[in-house]
Amino acid sequence: MDATTTRKNYTLPIIIMFSLFFMIAFVTGYQNPLGDVIKGLTKGNTLMSQLGNLANFIAYAVMGLPAGKLLEKYGYRITALSAVAVGFTGVLITYLSGFNDNVVIYIIGAFVAGFSMCMLNTVVNPLLNSLGSTPNKGNMLIQFGGSCNSLGATLAPVIVGYLLGGQATGIASANPVFYMAMAIFAVAFAVLYLSKLPESPDLGKVKEPIKASGAFRYRNFTLGVIAIFFYVGIEVGIANITYQYISSSESIASLNVGSVTAIAGAVVGVYWLLMLVGRLIGGAVGAKVSSRAMLATVSAIGMILVAMAVISPQDTIVPMLGVDNSGGFEITIVQLPINVLFLIACGLCTSVMWGAIFNLSVNGLGKYTAVASGVFMCLVCGGGILPALQGWIADMTSVLTSFWLVFGLLAYLLFYAMVGSKPKK
Repeated sequence: MDATTTRKNYTLPIIIMFSLFFMIAFVTGYQNPLGDVIKGLTKGNTLMSQLGNLANFIAYAVMGLPAGKLLEKYGYRITALSAVAVGFTGVLITYLSGFNDNVVIYIIGAFVAGFSMCMLNTVVNPLLNSLGSTPNKGNMLIQFGGSCNSLGATLAPVIVGYLLGGQATGIASANPVFYMAMAIFAVAFAVLYLSKLPESPDLGKVKEPIKASGAFRYRNFTLGVIAIFFYVGIEVGIANITYQYISSSESIASLNVGSVTAIAGAVVGVYWLLMLVGRLIGGAVGAKVSSRAMLATVSAIGMILVAMAVISPQDTIVPMLGVDNSGGFEITIVQLPINVLFLIACGLCTSVMWGAIFNLSVNGLGKYTAVASGVFMCLVCGGGILPALQGWIADMTSVLTSFWLVFGLLAYLLFYAMVGSKPKK
């Protein structure tokens, strides 16, 4: 009876946590298509298109450890409420930047939103785990939450790319997205405020502080920190720079009906959809395949796909799923260079890398595992720094040539899986 009552009382907060999982990916993902707007407003280049994404991810480096301290001191409820309030503020600032297309205000909004995404990432996983009536139920809720995260990442470039259409000249074009995001954050705040949530049993207890420096005595963790920094840069860089490749290509525009902005958003959405598929496959085989074997396999396949994308002739055209917005929203088949197909297929590889790297990195850390998680959250900033670096390389050479950076980062992940991940002080 008690268990049934508990599950019933927590149904709404669980739904809100799923919504926040969705928002983490969605608010992060809409920086990609809006990069075209920033690029145009600054009369810039591919590097300028990554400014919002860079600000969003740099916030993780600043907020990673403080978010963990906030959770430790004030618990799930206060941390979640704070994260949602900050998220609402970040989206509001981004919305206000659209009144006069102020790039500086837009960057500030992206940075503030990044604070929220970091805080939400810190709290939603343990909170969902505690909302489950059993450990298995908690794990199931986290897996469902991860699926909502992938769904948000899939829809963000599709929806925003469609809204911007062929007139990617103003931030205000994406106002419907900002309205939706702020509404979800507002409802989430109200529900969390009125709900009675379980708290960590360790809340309020005096514990001996554990220094992060202790975790760095382990080789697998030290090299794993570099691996996670590289991984997030790979994951975001493939999506963002592929979007720039499609949206700025005159040859792709000549092959298709509708705007290349809408096509780019839809195709990059397929990349995130493949990540969702990959996560489901990874979850199904995860109990039978070691993290080391899984990471080595997907890193090697990823290197092959990226190399094929760079060296394949761009005049080899293949059909892919896209969007035609010439007469309204219509899912259709578009014609794209085969290079795009190889890059989008990388989503199946990047899907399982985070879990495998984390698992290998914390192996054998013992009491340092918790503080290691905070360090990992800081290194998510690689998702902003490395795509910006790739954008600069694209401007100096070409968009496809810039993917050799991704190839090199994948090579490091292969090295880490086969050699660097073995536990050793």
